[in-house]
Amino acid sequence: MKVLVVGGGGREHAIVYKLSKSSKVDKIYCAPGNAGISEIAQCVDIGADEIDKLKEFAMKNKIDITIVGPEIPLIKGIVDEFEKEGLKIFGPNKKAAMIEGSKYFAKLMLNKYNIATARFKAFDKYEDALGFLKKTWYPVVIKADGAAQGKGVFIVESFTQAKETLDLMMKGKIFGTSCDTVIIEEMLFGREVSVLMFTDGKTIIPMISAMDYKKIFDQDKGPNTGGMGNIAPNPYFDDKISKEVMDNILKPIVNSLKTEGIIYKGVLYAGLILTDEGPKVLEFNARFGDPEAQVILPLLETDLINIVEAVINGSLDKTEIKWSDKKSVCVVASSKGYPNNYKTGYEITGLDKTDNVYLFHAGTAVNNGKVVTSGGRVLAVTALGDTFDEARNKAYKQLKNINFEGIYYRKDIGLI
Repeated sequence: MKVLVVGGGGREHAIVYKLSKSSKVDKIYCAPGNAGISEIAQCVDIGADEIDKLKEFAMKNKIDITIVGPEIPLIKGIVDEFEKEGLKIFGPNKKAAMIEGSKYFAKLMLNKYNIATARFKAFDKYEDALGFLKKTWYPVVIKADGAAQGKGVFIVESFTQAKETLDLMMKGKIFGTSCDTVIIEEMLFGREVSVLMFTDGKTIIPMISAMDYKKIFDQDKGPNTGGMGNIAPNPYFDDKISKEVMDNILKPIVNSLKTEGIIYKGVLYAGLILTDEGPKVLEFNARFGDPEAQVILPLLETDLINIVEAVINGSLDKTEIKWSDKKSVCVVASSKGYPNNYKTGYEITGLDKTDNVYLFHAGTAVNNGKVVTSGGRVLAVTALGDTFDEARNKAYKQLKNINFEGIYYRKDIGLI
């Protein structure tokens, strides 16, 4: 079987790694890939959002299945375009991907079908948003409506801070057209949990839960990032809460989409917060999270391609998915200055792996035979252990061997 993976980050490296262990997969392509992915797959010089070129490549090379990693091609409709040509592809279609492509759409769905979430207002005019901020309570959360690589959420403590944020978003367009509409919602308090699931539009099978560390600095300080690390399973997500989430959030959102004529197939990521009133939805993503994929997939014992085929074919109900009972800790190493301005092109050393440690490349490239930095989040180190302490110690021990100019990573991942 020939498989094409779309994307070039740590998430895609984790997906490619799992596929490389399948006896059913003969050849893996990745577009565009990265330095680490190139060691186990053939990288193709096509951008993840170049849908026509990707479709032509899949047809020319007789790709059996395409797996889409990032959100932008999903939001742009890559699944619809591939399916028009009879190509098998894993991921939600354009209408379904709106669950991530528009936070306003997602909030409307949640309200319409009585799925617990924060109260909110949406604004597409700056003056209206500013007027609301003058009279609302604080703290509040301001979100870009569209995709913003995990960085489009701001917690603001005062009107002065809110106005500065609104200026950056609606006037400065820091996330482009994703800021044409902003969502202002109440601040919810509690522990956050990431719950991903496989679904073929009928059957829902949750993955192991995870706990994300989104802030750039230790003790959850500083601006949001795409994610600086994860642990799995989430120690605060017990069986009782899991059942509540399945019954009151996961099943209802998939069924409500179906009621709207939208069949959701692929991975659905629910970012939740465990409040005193019960679990509530913060956001949805229409794909594997990053670095959630890097912390969860090493725990997957079932052949990933079997799950992918079952989702595409609508036979997920006949698929048993098994997970390791180990603990998983993932730490992300980033470039100095991320999530704002940073420099790239620095050589990375110390990439030799130790046993039971996974090294997933994200922002890396090969230059004159050397692996160099090419992005903000450079790589992720994931380790498994019988306890979180064991896994954490393994991950940080590996990180001590890795170096590049300006390397930065949080020191508190896994300290629950």
